Amino acid sequence: MKILLSLLLVALLLSCQTDKQTTTTSSKRYEDLVQLFRDWRAFEKPPLKAGAPDYTVATFQQRWPAFETLRAKLMALDTTAWPIHQQVDWFIVWAEMNGYDFNYHTLKPWERDPAFYKSLWMHRSDVPAHEGPTHHMTTEWWTYTFPLSDSAKTSLLQSLRAIAPLHDQAKQNLTGNARELWIAGIRDLEGQEQELENLLTQTDIQQDTAISNTMKEALSSTRNFIDWLRAESKNKTGPSGIGKEAYTWYLQNVHLVPLTWEDEVMLLKTELAHAWSSLKLEEHRNRKLAPLQTVESPEAYQALAEASAKSLLDFLGKEEIVTVKDYFAPALAAQLGSYVPKEKRNFFWITAHHDPRPLYSHFYHWFELARMDKEKHDSEIRQQALLYNIFDSRNEGLATAVEELFMQAGLYDEKPQVREIVHIMAAQRAARGLGSLYAHANEMTMEEAGGIHAEYTPRGWMKTEKDLLLFEQHLYMRQPGYGTSYITGKHLVKKAMAEYARQLELQNKAFAIKDFMDQLNAIGNIPISLGHWQLIGDNRDIRSVAQ
Repeated sequence: MKILLSLLLVALLLSCQTDKQTTTTSSKRYEDLVQLFRDWRAFEKPPLKAGAPDYTVATFQQRWPAFETLRAKLMALDTTAWPIHQQVDWFIVWAEMNGYDFNYHTLKPWERDPAFYKSLWMHRSDVPAHEGPTHHMTTEWWTYTFPLSDSAKTSLLQSLRAIAPLHDQAKQNLTGNARELWIAGIRDLEGQEQELENLLTQTDIQQDTAISNTMKEALSSTRNFIDWLRAESKNKTGPSGIGKEAYTWYLQNVHLVPLTWEDEVMLLKTELAHAWSSLKLEEHRNRKLAPLQTVESPEAYQALAEASAKSLLDFLGKEEIVTVKDYFAPALAAQLGSYVPKEKRNFFWITAHHDPRPLYSHFYHWFELARMDKEKHDSEIRQQALLYNIFDSRNEGLATAVEELFMQAGLYDEKPQVREIVHIMAAQRAARGLGSLYAHANEMTMEEAGGIHAEYTPRGWMKTEKDLLLFEQHLYMRQPGYGTSYITGKHLVKKAMAEYARQLELQNKAFAIKDFMDQLNAIGNIPISLGHWQLIGDNRDIRSVAQ
């Protein structure tokens, strides 16, 4: 019923834009969209209950009419005379509101997903917001520097004090029956328990009575919550996937990916086959060259990491791939990693100990985040992270695409064996995304999906360290569409690049990768389908979902 309602609302929008007729008062002012966006974002944050965000059934039901009023205002806007970039902004707000609707009626992380109640985050995500659903009062430890200012201390204490009442509320809210989400979510809370224990040993914390006492209360509450989750787990027997139909609706109407569940299965199967066959041909091509060797000391890794970062940045600048901003180098330097003993390396650090440039190419993420921090977008609607991970096709898709684009542009010409790593990484992402699709269709368990992930990653590199496998499949079950976004986003980036180049060719103009990348960067961290529209003037992908 709610899916039908959303489709009817879209039909109303298209009718308004085509016939310029509407039964409600219609504004034609872009400024009204910006104000509506502010009102929407203020509404999206729930009220507090006992100092914690309120996700109770009664509060959601009470607030639903206000949401419908906001959405009706959005649908009443007449955008027909707006330039493309402003129409794109309208669709961003539309997608976010669809996300709220879907979370309320289908995904319900506050009811189905114990990991939703994880509060302590030690590190910044490499994408604009945390991957997967998170509550609205998390403790972002990475943002605090000791000694704390008075305002920082107040903020930290407020978020820490929300942990205990949020756990109390969670015991009432978590009425769902998604067994795998429940079992896997306990692990996230156990991680929070360990992090709180570690923090309480630090001198800065021990010397501040208010903070240390509050953290002790949060630790006690976390332990109690874990015990409750374990006790309740025996009663959880249901599936965790949302099903093919809901998955497709979410993909198209929230993340604005113009594909279905079936399309993604075919796309990821194709990518997996392409990656494996390309790897084998690359190995054949390199058969007379010495195989890549791993570095096996901290000093060797550090030297390799620094040389690799310089190689990548020099390549991007000298080969005119993208405008290299002054913040690129420090952003990458902060993410070089460090030596990991062989027996403890997960998939990505196995690749990095051979040659980290394929991984550092994916760290294009950190250039994107630095740009968000230092170059505020002209559109207020695009300055902040989009809600509900709507940015995934852009941020994960582009970061995955550039691994291949940089390779094809010549990054590894002096050491072609590194190309093998790029194909291995592509296979790994296709395999894990394919598994997540079957898990969401409830045709496989998360464990079985992980089996595809591990078995179809070349060289057994996903079998060496199980934590990454568990983390990724759990995340993709929690956040529909995320596990496939690396490959589907890459596909959409290459599609946009191809159409951009084709249009230039029709005008007898030369294609320059730097122009394409710079223009794509300037559009901001929005779904690739919207970026395609703004960059090329072609809105067919958006119209294919908004009809």
